[in-house]
Amino acid sequence: METTNGNHGIIKTALIMAGGSGERFWPLSTPSKPKQLLNLFSDKTMIRETVDRILPLIEPKNIFVATNILQVLEIKNELPEIPVQNIIIEPLFKDTAAAIGFGSLIIEDRFKTNTQNGQKVGIVVLASDHLIMKGGEFCEILGKAILEATTNSVIVTLGIKPNRAETGYGYIEILGESIVLNTVHKVKRFREKPNLETAEQYLASGRHVWNSGMFIFTTETIFKNFEVLMQDHHLLFNELRKEIATGAIGEELTALARQHFEKFDKISIDFGIMELSSMKCVIPVDIGWSDIGSFTALTEVFPGDINRNVTRETVVLSQDSSDNIVVAKGSVVSLLGVENLIVIRNGDNILVAHKDKSQDIKKIVTLYNGYLQSQQNQKKY
Repeated sequence: METTNGNHGIIKTALIMAGGSGERFWPLSTPSKPKQLLNLFSDKTMIRETVDRILPLIEPKNIFVATNILQVLEIKNELPEIPVQNIIIEPLFKDTAAAIGFGSLIIEDRFKTNTQNGQKVGIVVLASDHLIMKGGEFCEILGKAILEATTNSVIVTLGIKPNRAETGYGYIEILGESIVLNTVHKVKRFREKPNLETAEQYLASGRHVWNSGMFIFTTETIFKNFEVLMQDHHLLFNELRKEIATGAIGEELTALARQHFEKFDKISIDFGIMELSSMKCVIPVDIGWSDIGSFTALTEVFPGDINRNVTRETVVLSQDSSDNIVVAKGSVVSLLGVENLIVIRNGDNILVAHKDKSQDIKKIVTLYNGYLQSQQNQKKY
């Protein structure tokens, strides 16, 4: 029988979501080597940092990684201690409700003998590409969240204490007058990404936290929620259970699951479950968190030079230039009379963008992909 790693008869597992393409980090990020496989902030990749951060709490054999076929080889190489059967290859991108449900089904099957003997399986769902500066405190809070989820049959999410009126994140409003860090709170409602005026009101209220996208639950609780709130997903999960029960793993399981994934509606777990569930709570935290949504996040982590230029692995010669971000490994970049630019070089690909357009880099990726396709078409003829 699988042993528990912790008290209270709880098996602690993690499901790390690593299927993103990281297009806002092009040209550093590519389909086969996206943001989570880059070492943007240290000598480790972001997914390596994510795994190392939770090792004091969760054993490698109980860590699962959900990814796609383009990235699976790089992830196996990066995380050799994770059992190969724990690398989950999603057949299609159908958003987080399907992805988290599929991963949870595999974890449920892996520990079915334990649950039949009365143990509970706690799952911590994490992104593979978030930055968390206070790793020790984070692990302690996850332990508390797992205990809350298993004891009270709830879905726990971590809410980030806001330090600014941010319009790029969703918010969670707590029940009560004010936030108490590292304490379980009931949730009043989830809020969509606000405009600036509304974000300022949220910040001033003292009752709102950022939605981190981290969730903690038991297999039993999450599938009860799917059964009640997302019945179409629930029925498809029942079909997927049969495929998983064959013992198939990796690409073989992916092939079996594909026909069922084609039927999923594309919807996030936030919309499908978290906004509607009566079985949820939030723990407000201050753990030095960032979702690293664009290159501008580098300014939150690294100090700039005297002119507030932030550079990585690059020699920058600057004259009358300020507030720029430059990443061009092995290059010498000269700046003259420019400000608020993002300058990125990866091989033959060079990006020059205004900071205000950092969220629109996906548009350049679309243009670049079109260019590559046109080049391929020309070669055919």
